[in-house]
Amino acid sequence: MAEFKVKRRELTSEEALFCYDPALVESCEAIPTQLSLIGQPRAMRALEMALAIKGKGYNIFVSGEAGSGRSTAIRLATAPHLSDISVLKDIAYIHNFHNPSSPQSLTFAAGEGRAFMVAMNKFQSDLRRAIEEGQEPSIVAKELIKELSTQFKGPKIENYLRQVKHDIEEYSPIIKQRYDEIKESFFLRYSVNLLVDHGQTTERPLIFETHPTFANLFGSLDNPPETKDEWYLPFLSIRAGSLLQAAGGFIVISAEEMLTVDGLWEAFKRFLSTSTLVIQNAARQAGIRPEPLPLPVKVILIGSEASYDAFCDNDDDFLKLFKILAEFDYTMAATNENIASTIGFIEMVSREEELLEADSSGIAELLRFSAFIAESREELTTQLSLISDLLHEADYWAKVEGLKTITKEAVLRSIDERNYVSSVSENRIFDEISTGEMIIALDGTKVGVVNGLAILDRGGFSFGTPTVISATVAPGNEGIVNIEHEAGLSGEIHDKGLLILEGYLRKSYARNFPLSIYSGICFEQSYGEVDGDSASSSELYALLSAIGEIPIKQNIAVTGSVNQMGELQPVGGINEKITGFFNICRRLELKNHPGVIIPVQNIKSLILPYEIIEAIERKEFHIYPIQRIDEGMEILTDRPSGARNQKGNFPIDTLNRTIEDRLKHLYELSRPQS
Repeated sequence: MAEFKVKRRELTSEEALFCYDPALVESCEAIPTQLSLIGQPRAMRALEMALAIKGKGYNIFVSGEAGSGRSTAIRLATAPHLSDISVLKDIAYIHNFHNPSSPQSLTFAAGEGRAFMVAMNKFQSDLRRAIEEGQEPSIVAKELIKELSTQFKGPKIENYLRQVKHDIEEYSPIIKQRYDEIKESFFLRYSVNLLVDHGQTTERPLIFETHPTFANLFGSLDNPPETKDEWYLPFLSIRAGSLLQAAGGFIVISAEEMLTVDGLWEAFKRFLSTSTLVIQNAARQAGIRPEPLPLPVKVILIGSEASYDAFCDNDDDFLKLFKILAEFDYTMAATNENIASTIGFIEMVSREEELLEADSSGIAELLRFSAFIAESREELTTQLSLISDLLHEADYWAKVEGLKTITKEAVLRSIDERNYVSSVSENRIFDEISTGEMIIALDGTKVGVVNGLAILDRGGFSFGTPTVISATVAPGNEGIVNIEHEAGLSGEIHDKGLLILEGYLRKSYARNFPLSIYSGICFEQSYGEVDGDSASSSELYALLSAIGEIPIKQNIAVTGSVNQMGELQPVGGINEKITGFFNICRRLELKNHPGVIIPVQNIKSLILPYEIIEAIERKEFHIYPIQRIDEGMEILTDRPSGARNQKGNFPIDTLNRTIEDRLKHLYELSRPQS
């Protein structure tokens, strides 16, 4: 057979490099920007609409990644609605003379609640002074209440004052007989427990409840004394929660935090369904039930996309109570306007936090980091807190180096230092590979063995590492056996990926004969759960190699998802995967032209470290973008894949002919012998 020359596409260093030109930074700095919120037009429109609608159930769920500006957006969107304080009411609880264990509520126009509380305190002191002077309690009370009735109007207040008058008339003999004994406790029954006071309020409340519990949300009741005296007053034990404090305004609550408290979500749903607040302890305090309060408040839940989906899937009432989703995207298009806004954010943080100013090269590198987080050369991250964090660290290293500004070098130093301090697990794996404890061949060829690429996460740090994927084949009818699945270590998406491989074999080879194989596919020395389909192309390479008994190069690692048509599909974490493989090859000082096969669609995701670009420039490392499995097999074997001719046959001595012939042979071996 004549020597085959693989027609492979390999990225040049220019194609592999992505960075922002400092000149672009300088030109974008001249674009007028609005720093209020960057890159979230859909979420802002949803918030603005929901806040303006007064209908029942128009509460809001704000979904997105932490640091994407959700809280900032809520503050901005609610700001125009905060000035109308006409809806605010003071709220108080008072003694129920007929049923003390069911305290009554009173509402007032803003500021009148405190005036009424002060007036009732004065009523007590005036009454006590008159009694001490020898006057008749009921006569004094009648005059004092007459005066109060002229100051405070409203059916509930007037009824309460009549009850106070009647109560003093009823207890007048006891007051006179036992005055010295009861004077410190008895008259507290005429106090006012003012829970919400808007006397000095200039705007509607916007409450962020960061720790939702029964007590923090709904309010609470103080535990009664172990030995109650005869004048114990339950209404004085009532404490306001954040819902009451937010009455007439807005409350923002963490969805994930709410679900950590047993029963809290169900209680919260009851409140939303009725718009009525019932103040009680989580374990209801025996016999005490304050009067429920009608409570107008707009609720905003903040959570992740996964939390929103979980609420929708598991709670039939959820979408009736939260009719608006404000969905925060984690990326935004890298338009000049968004670049300018990101630059403006960087400059604002530097100014407000008193950091060194970033020069154009430093800003360009921060923009490159933003693209790295977004995993796209065409986008930027909306998680601006991540940029702020890196800016603070770059400021530190710039000062360590004695620089006057934050330069490109300072930003790169901060990234390197991050990687260094977070690389304990990564180095442990590299040590195991170097010492042979983890068996990975990075040279030569093997049949049925491929070096795939995996992502490992440790907190906020992710890194790539090679992982050995092996396949064995024998005659049989069991099909492809997922060893990870049999061991309980395979997720649903990974299981689906394995089923796709069978579909590819049938479509590509077993057109006129049954697919009759037993194949085991395994992630070697992997003891955690495997999920996702980004290794499905690696598994297919190993399977095809095992079927055709075709040796595969071990110095080339592979990643990518594959469909039944044999087309490569893009994967996430491409930069970490390539960097991880590059680092282990560099550590082992490999000189055998190591490289990585990636889906062609992932080119736009490449934001690689500069040392990888330099290695590509020196032809010491290679990146092969491909579209189909056949291309990858040619690179891994230096043999032609071959396409079917007009008669439907693969050419002799091609990869596909070898694989098809081997599958036919396995079918013959698996047939019952006569």
